[in-house]
Amino acid sequence: MESLTLSFIRFLFGTIEHFAPSVAGRVAFYLFCRTPNPEKVSAKERAAIKAAEPFMAQAKRHFLASHEGQTIVAHEFAPASRGMRTPIALVVHGWRSRADHMRNVIGSLQANGFRVVAVDLPGHGQSSGRRLHMRDAVAALHAVARKFGPFEVIVGHSFGGAVAINAVCGSISGIEPVRAERLALISAPSSIPGIFRHFGDMLGLGTRSYRALCERIERIAGRPLDAFVGANQLAEAGLPALVIHAPDDKEVPVREARAYAASGANVKLYLADGLGHRRILADRDVLAQTVNFALGERRLALVG
Repeated sequence: MESLTLSFIRFLFGTIEHFAPSVAGRVAFYLFCRTPNPEKVSAKERAAIKAAEPFMAQAKRHFLASHEGQTIVAHEFAPASRGMRTPIALVVHGWRSRADHMRNVIGSLQANGFRVVAVDLPGHGQSSGRRLHMRDAVAALHAVARKFGPFEVIVGHSFGGAVAINAVCGSISGIEPVRAERLALISAPSSIPGIFRHFGDMLGLGTRSYRALCERIERIAGRPLDAFVGANQLAEAGLPALVIHAPDDKEVPVREARAYAASGANVKLYLADGLGHRRILADRDVLAQTVNFALGERRLALVG
């Protein structure tokens, strides 16, 4: 049934290409940005959310105003122990995810003295809306940063990693950069143009329809789509970054991580074999790598 639906969608886009490519581009962008219906949750997803409830219950929830009337929920976790200065970490989930699914990352940072803020991106978790694109996401991080920033580290998984880069680089027109000392990117894509090219191919967009899609993105972001290549952005920013990726990741190819690693000496690559796209978030070695990187110079003080 799913393949039949996709075939029909491809037929429609192929037809519209001939007489209304601008309409095709607009509809394609709408489909790309549409987030899942929160009322339609799979049994597996429901069980995962239920299992995370005791952990998430310790957080203080903050409802923050963001882009175009969106309400963003930020979950604030107090550190397990307090020092003279408590570092702050921002944790950002990926597409079709939520802060609950980052609980192992949150808990590891929390146990090592971080005050952790985990955001539900627009259209996800407890935040409002049924739409998410890069401007929405970066605006959400900016809203969180106004209240809690600057951050010692931002940890982003999957799309959340791409959002983190664009937030700190100030790549969205009209939104000030989010200040952070370092970035930890787990299973994160580098090429946003590559994502849209794949999406366009999947829908069967013709040349004119795809151009209309790109023009719409440019109007919203204030920059051309080709500007959103994370490896180039990271090279220009020069910010210390840890890139963690599983070679067997079927959702985000490992070549994206290698592109980050090739962008400069400021990037460290850690390959986590056999952990796929989501299991990687619960692996002990991955969590240790993330925490040690987040601690930075403070790690030496703790060890000593």
